[in-house]
This record gives sequence, C-alpha cells and structure tokens, in this order.
Amino acid sequence: MRPFWLEHALSMDGELTPALQGAQRADVGIVGGGFTGLWTALQLKQQNPALDIAIIESDLCGAGASGRNGGCMLTWTTKFFTLRRLFGEVEAVRLAKASEAAVTHIAEFCRKHEIDAEFRQDGTLYTATTQAQMGMMDPVLKELDKHGINSYHALSTEEVQWRSGSMRNLAGVFSPMAATVHPGKLVRGLRRVALEMGIRIYERTPMLAFEPGPQVTMQTPSGTLQVGKMVLAINAWMGTLFPQFESTVAVVSSDMIITEKCPELLRMIGLKDGVSVLDSRTFVFYYRTTEDGRLMLGKGGNTFAWRGRILPVFDQRSPYEDQLKQSLHEFFPALSEVPITASWNGPSDRSVTGLPFFGKLDGHPNIFYGFGYSGNGVGPTYMGGQLLSSLVLGLDNEWSRSPLADGPRGTFPPEPIRYLGSLVVRNAIRRKESAEDENREPWLIDKLLSKFANAAGKADKA
Repeated sequence: MRPFWLEHALSMDGELTPALQGAQRADVGIVGGGFTGLWTALQLKQQNPALDIAIIESDLCGAGASGRNGGCMLTWTTKFFTLRRLFGEVEAVRLAKASEAAVTHIAEFCRKHEIDAEFRQDGTLYTATTQAQMGMMDPVLKELDKHGINSYHALSTEEVQWRSGSMRNLAGVFSPMAATVHPGKLVRGLRRVALEMGIRIYERTPMLAFEPGPQVTMQTPSGTLQVGKMVLAINAWMGTLFPQFESTVAVVSSDMIITEKCPELLRMIGLKDGVSVLDSRTFVFYYRTTEDGRLMLGKGGNTFAWRGRILPVFDQRSPYEDQLKQSLHEFFPALSEVPITASWNGPSDRSVTGLPFFGKLDGHPNIFYGFGYSGNGVGPTYMGGQLLSSLVLGLDNEWSRSPLADGPRGTFPPEPIRYLGSLVVRNAIRRKESAEDENREPWLIDKLLSKFANAAGKADKA
C-alpha cells in the first residue's frame, strides 16, 4: 500500500527510471532516493556540475519516510538546549539559524525549478491542550531571546483557538519560520530536477552488498555500480542493513489520517492557511490542512520495532486509525461527519538525542552516512544534504567541521531491554497524559518513567 501523499503524486507523475543493469561506474553513488539522498545529490551537482552521480533506490524515490510524513517543515530552534549541551553555544546558535534558513532555501529551490510542492510558509503553532502543558516552551524561548534568535511570540487564547481551529488548544506560541508541503510532490519534484541535471537514478534497484576500497563496488540484483565515493541515505533502514547501528536508533511509527475535501468547513473553524499545529505532549498530536481543503492529523510513538526491523505494518493502513479518528473529532467536532480518505504510517528513526548524526562508515574515508532525523526530517534533510555534500567534496567548512559529523551520540539498551522498555515508557506516557487530559494528578511512577522519553519529545526542557 502506498501512503496518501505518494499515491497522489504518482497519479500525476508515475514514471519509473530503469533498474540498474550490468556494470556501471560513477564518481559518487548514493543509496536511497528520499529527501536525504536527493538533496545530497542536488547540492553536489550544484557545487561541482562535472560530477557523475548515480542514485540507487530499492523501490521508487519517496517510497520511504520522504513520501509518508506529515509534510510539516519545522526547525531545530525548540531543540536549542540539546544543541547547546551536545555541541556548545556557538554551534547551537549556528544550527538553529541554519534550520530556519533551510525553510527559505527549500522555498527558493521549489520556485526556481518550478516544483509544485504546495509549499506554504504560514508558520507553526505550538500549543498546550492541558494545564500541565502550559508554559512548557517558556524556558527555551527565553534562551532563544538571549541569543536574538527567537522567532516565536505568544498568542492570546482566542487567537490560538481561532488560528488552530480547535477549542482544545488553551495557549500557544507562533513562529513564521515553518512551512507545510505535499511531501509526495516535493520528493517527486526533487527527483525530476535531479534527472534534468544529469544525475542518474536507478529505481527498483536495492543494494545487496558492497565491497569497500578506493573504489567501492555495490552489488545489485542485475549489475554493479563502482564509485569513488558512496553515501548511505537510507535512514530508518540503516539498523537493519548495518548491525553496528542497530542500537543507535529506535524505530517507531508515526501514524496519520487525512480527511476528504471540506474547505468550507475548515475555513469556518479558522483553518484558512497552511499553518502546522503541534501540541506539547511527549508523543505529539500534529495537524495541518492541504491546499485542496483536507485536514491531516497524526501522532507519533505508537508502534515500536523489535531490533529496529522495518515491520510489515509500516506499509499498511494505520492500526491506530480508529483512535486517530476519535482524536480528530475531539479536536474538531465540526468535522465529525467528514469521511476519512486514507490512513497510513511509517518508520521514524529516533536517535538518543532526537537529532540526526553523520559520519564515515567504519572509518572508510570514502563511505559516508547520515540518519536519525527523529520524526523531523522534511526541513533538516536539506541540512543533511549540506553536510554530506561537504564531506563527499572534502570541503573544510562549517558543515564538515560540525560535531554533527562525529557519528552517533549514545546508544539505546540492547534487546530485549530496549523493546520492552519502550513499551513500558510509552504506556506510562499514555497514562500520564490521559490523567492530565482529565485534570487528574498522574501517578508518580508514570511521571518518572515518562522522563526517559525526553529525546522523543518535540521541544526541549530546561
């Protein structure tokens, strides 16, 4: 089953490039045709047009997380405390600014190359839906203020409820430095531009094995690709193919539903633009509208994968569709009679820090990787392309020198502790937030267990 976004995009552009056949060569080979792989290839080509670049994709471009996310293009500003703790104040400020600049860069790229990705820079609204969530953003926003990089401002309760379309939102802060996109159209648009630039793309071409060396040889079902440098851009699939990364991420689902078209109803309740709305739960509810008048609502932190394996459920309708539908009706009673068009889910590669990491595979000087976007990759994958292209080209710049390029920071416990612990913590969070929804005091044990999931939250705490 294809997720809604990708199915919709393919209905307008379903062309497939041929699979790789025979012995092929390139200067750079990229494994993975999603946002990370495409942005890396495009930025390499922009910096060095003479490079011969080939992408191999096991399915078709966008079939992974890039074609099945919520399409919310967010920044790293709310991660400022984590950025500072890991990388120091100067780099934290640089990365926060770079994450906002990525939104602008993507908008400019789409305009220049006429990619109709339904890009709408209408900002994002972080809300509180319970008394327990009130003020959770205050500490990080005060710190952003100190560094002159705070793009957020508080809205009155009335403004929050009108902009968000829901009376459930009690308070909120708004930033204009965010956007929403149709992720299927964006990834297919990037694919088109890559082909126009002369980047070869081989779809339906999984990498079966590779031989490292001065020239890396990738084995595929019907041929080989020999390259001087290789980039692994397969995100949640990394732990499955490379056991050394199994404990560096936890693979967890994000589940989504989308309604039939109801533009008049959406305008009536206040949802008249492309603002993205996220609450302050650990595993957030997030929603946004589409240009054609649908409403998409999603929630992270539902299905956890044993040993980080990509489960069959990730390619099916969401098993949480009924719960998501109930939540949608609680947020928007006016939409209770609007049919649900589709539900889907996908694997998110959540790192210990909640941030992606990059590096050289097993010390090989010509094999690079990057993953761990932790559910926020639509914008940050552009930054991943900046970093990976800098490494491939051997540049000495702020990206190649960034501590983001130093590999994973921390690991999860081994199995079965990681899997069982994830379920225990998830269920504690559910009980805690259910109590808060009902204005009850959560159990102490649930509050304590919930702290283990800080890296999965959307915003830092002081």
